[in-house]
Amino acid sequence: MPVLLPPALELSLDLLRCPTCRTRRLDPDGRGSLRCPAGHAFDISRHGYVSLLTGTRATSGDDAAMVQARDRFLSTGKYMPIRQAVARLAADSMPEQGTVADAGCGTGYYLGGVLDQLPGARGLGLDTSVRALRSAARAHERAAAATWDVFRPFPLADDVADVVLDVFAPRNPAEFHRVLRPTGRLIVVRPTGRHLAELRSRVPAMVTIDQAKEQRLHQVLDPFFEAAITEQVEYPTSLSRLEALDLVGMTPSARHLGSTDLNDHGRLPEQVTVSVLATAYQPR
Repeated sequence: MPVLLPPALELSLDLLRCPTCRTRRLDPDGRGSLRCPAGHAFDISRHGYVSLLTGTRATSGDDAAMVQARDRFLSTGKYMPIRQAVARLAADSMPEQGTVADAGCGTGYYLGGVLDQLPGARGLGLDTSVRALRSAARAHERAAAATWDVFRPFPLADDVADVVLDVFAPRNPAEFHRVLRPTGRLIVVRPTGRHLAELRSRVPAMVTIDQAKEQRLHQVLDPFFEAAITEQVEYPTSLSRLEALDLVGMTPSARHLGSTDLNDHGRLPEQVTVSVLATAYQPR
């Protein structure tokens, strides 16, 4: 039985372009796929997202264990201040019925927060992880989801987004610039050197935060964007042992660590510092 077109995906059809043709739009074919006029077809998953990736599959997406850890941790509200900052920056620069594209959306947590603040807006999340997209497709009634590799040219038309979100995710500045309207905003969230410092000191094998990260960010964005406003979100938060394990398990560090690595370091911290920068950039 064909998969029905999810309402959120129907809302976003005008944004999409065939990943193969690059210019032709996609429309439902009535058989559970989106199809362009040239006949290229892309299946709609029964979980609600559309599979747009073609050719060699990306391998860096979160696996099932990472997604479960992220879902559990984010449901605690420990990162709610970050979500609120992202939603605030987006709402300040978006029309009431605007469009949000979330590059590397994960489970859709931050995209859902933006759409909660903007009752007339719609959103589209892109990610390589089909496990994460199962959650992203359910994150909000106006949030569509599609598999895509952020490093490739986006399957989106030019000048269609009022806001592009990039929260703890890889960046593709040229594509961000192409899909944003001239009046749009790119919102980038990244950790400072103090982020989760207490946890990283107890678990040395965790991925470190490069001290040159800000300089590199400026270098890659500067040809396309200039910073309009930056907010620092920093606060202490308590952690149970399970929350600490999930916090490690939802990050790229999970690919390098096992439960024995964590147990070897004894008691995990009961409190950590959350410290990120959230910047809204305007296109040059």
